[in-house]
Amino acid sequence: MAVRGVDLVRGGNVLLDGVDLVVRPGEHWALLGPNGAGKSTLLGLLGAQTHPTRGEVHVLGHRLGRVDVRELRRHIGHVNPRHPLSSALTGRQVVLTGVTGSVQPPPRWRPSAEEERRARRLMASLGVDRLRDADWTTMSQGERGRLLIARALMPAPRLLLLDEPATGLDVAAREQLLASVDQLRRDHPRLASVLVTHHLEDLPASTTHALLLRRGRVVASGPADSVLTTDAVSACFDHPIGIERRAGRWTARTAPMPPATDRATAGLLPEPAG
Repeated sequence: MAVRGVDLVRGGNVLLDGVDLVVRPGEHWALLGPNGAGKSTLLGLLGAQTHPTRGEVHVLGHRLGRVDVRELRRHIGHVNPRHPLSSALTGRQVVLTGVTGSVQPPPRWRPSAEEERRARRLMASLGVDRLRDADWTTMSQGERGRLLIARALMPAPRLLLLDEPATGLDVAAREQLLASVDQLRRDHPRLASVLVTHHLEDLPASTTHALLLRRGRVVASGPADSVLTTDAVSACFDHPIGIERRAGRWTARTAPMPPATDRATAGLLPEPAG
């Protein structure tokens, strides 16, 4: 997929400004930036949910504006931890709604035997097969998150979009979720994915590329190790943040400020009065 020179303006507000992004099969991108940076807006373009004001967006080989987006969306898996389901569906039923793209199973709809087998395989691969007959309303947020990934994979999408999938999870649930994401990427080597988050600790080790957004503009974009650096992340969040990567995972902490004399030399402090 490709985003080229994209601007998106709503109500006079510039949400995206000259954004470029290319995601190839087998690449796993992270979109990071502060609140209001435009991450979810860009994800909406990639998911064929919105159209740009200017520029081109090509999704799975089709340009937005020249394709039936309803058909296009069938080949895109979207994981939203705020899935608007409140009724007592079973885990199996939730996963199977990935076939119909609906929150509730359509009236009189029945899955095929192959769809039932696929749902069972996906639930097993994501470690949630024990939730087959469990009630959605009694599940933890972590259990729901992994079920929603299985649901998104039901139509065998070529692109998987994950919108802050670790939202609301405790440490153990987050680690289980990220391990599941790493495993599905190994199991589906041609699958491309884009994950939105505020936190580097929420990135799976299998992340290959990253894009940093600030106020709708790209701060840095490319291979993850060249983008997720202290300098680039600090510039993106306008705060000194030290970045480390160990065993494939990233951590972030406030970096120590240089001494006042060094900051003055670098022009980071105002000139003294008088």
